[in-house]
Amino acid sequence: MRVLVTGAAGFVGRAVVARLRDSAQVIGVDAVSAPGVDVHGDLADSATLSRCFAQPVDAVLHLATWPGGAAEREPNRAWHVNMDAARLLVDKATAQGHRPRFVFSSSIAVYGDPLPERIDDATPLAPTLLYGAHKAMMEIWLDTQTRRGAINALSLRLPGVVARPRASTALRSAFLSDLFHALAADEPITLPVSPGATTALQSVECIAQNLVHALQGDATGAMNLPAQVVRVGELVNAVARAAGTHASRVTWEPDPLIEAQFGRVPPLHASRAIAAGFRADEGLEALVEAALAGLTFSR
Repeated sequence: MRVLVTGAAGFVGRAVVARLRDSAQVIGVDAVSAPGVDVHGDLADSATLSRCFAQPVDAVLHLATWPGGAAEREPNRAWHVNMDAARLLVDKATAQGHRPRFVFSSSIAVYGDPLPERIDDATPLAPTLLYGAHKAMMEIWLDTQTRRGAINALSLRLPGVVARPRASTALRSAFLSDLFHALAADEPITLPVSPGATTALQSVECIAQNLVHALQGDATGAMNLPAQVVRVGELVNAVARAAGTHASRVTWEPDPLIEAQFGRVPPLHASRAIAAGFRADEGLEALVEAALAGLTFSR
């Protein structure tokens, strides 16, 4: 299987490439040059796309994105990466003529801010952030191209992924990953939400496993991934226990905007994904252990 992975130098991309290397021929693509990147360049550039598809590919895993907070600050750049480049990538994949598998990393940001009281695969899309709107539009385009018989696409709506590299992400939810780094180093940290805030998480290893599984399946359309939905206070206690430090290293200064966006996540209903073989981390303790184990990888 020949798989094109965009965003291969990113946090999730590196985990996916590492998991795929033993079972597939991987072409890693990214705007930055890094280990695991075979094609370095802008996906909206025709020369870059030609190098990506120098030989036919069986599947595309599209992870490259301009994320939440950065998209709000740089809307033109976000449109270029999230829409222009993504559309050209889909066009190039469909031009091969053999209906390749196309897996798109979407987000629960498609549901809006604040999130509705219930989220399942039938919940109407109502994005308010540019990032969420871009994801929603690409979901519709991929679904359209699938109905037209051009590709075989699946959009997976990812929850939060931990633990990302510390202080190196444009995501407004970065504090959730910073928590793991701080307590692992026995350092103090102030969180911009309350202990009762709720969030949906998967470890990066679990996300990578799900994305690789999606390449091999035949599900189409868009679906939520199952996730651990936890109170942040419980998450702090679990990380502190696993890291051998104390939860008192955490102080709380809730920001109403941050809590509204990332601290009021309802239970995620993902029956379709579960039936298709996708999974969540097996409990909060398992998620925390996996995230802490991956801190060296994420630095």
